[in-house]
Amino acid sequence: MAKGFTLWFTGLSGSGKTTLSKMVTETLLEQTPHIELLDGDIIRTNLSKGLGFSKADRDENIKRIGFVCQLLSRHNTIAVVAAISPYEEIRQFNRERIDNYVEVFCKCDLDTLIKRDVKGLYKRALVGEIKHFTGIDDPYEDPKRPDITAYTGKESPAESHDRIIEWLRDKGFIE
Repeated sequence: MAKGFTLWFTGLSGSGKTTLSKMVTETLLEQTPHIELLDGDIIRTNLSKGLGFSKADRDENIKRIGFVCQLLSRHNTIAVVAAISPYEEIRQFNRERIDNYVEVFCKCDLDTLIKRDVKGLYKRALVGEIKHFTGIDDPYEDPKRPDITAYTGKESPAESHDRIIEWLRDKGFIE
């Protein structure tokens, strides 16, 4: 593999971003050791500590992750990102700045997300215990033109994984 790229998983909380990003990362590690998985929760704790959940802070968080991806991609490393990334404008901001940017939309309906919510976050957000929860009282803008859509409410993680890997092969990102 000669070029770096960014594989950006976006979607609501519980839509499968982390699960799929880990699965895809494991597969890609079979081809190259030059890969970094950037999980949104871990980034918030380390790189974006102190940022809240206002639109400005969410935008800044996604821009910071994008900057790291620019650096990694430029040095022939694959950056795999799992972050809600709720706003189309900031996702496009990153797309314009990152060479070889691939967006994966983890699409899952709200009813399914609520049913499989093991942490109870949606339930708490719906009764007002959690404010500014994306998809409940804060917006999530579905990507207008994702490169790949993983229908995580309808297909298994393995099916989504296989389609993502197939797309990356077909487009020449991996062998």
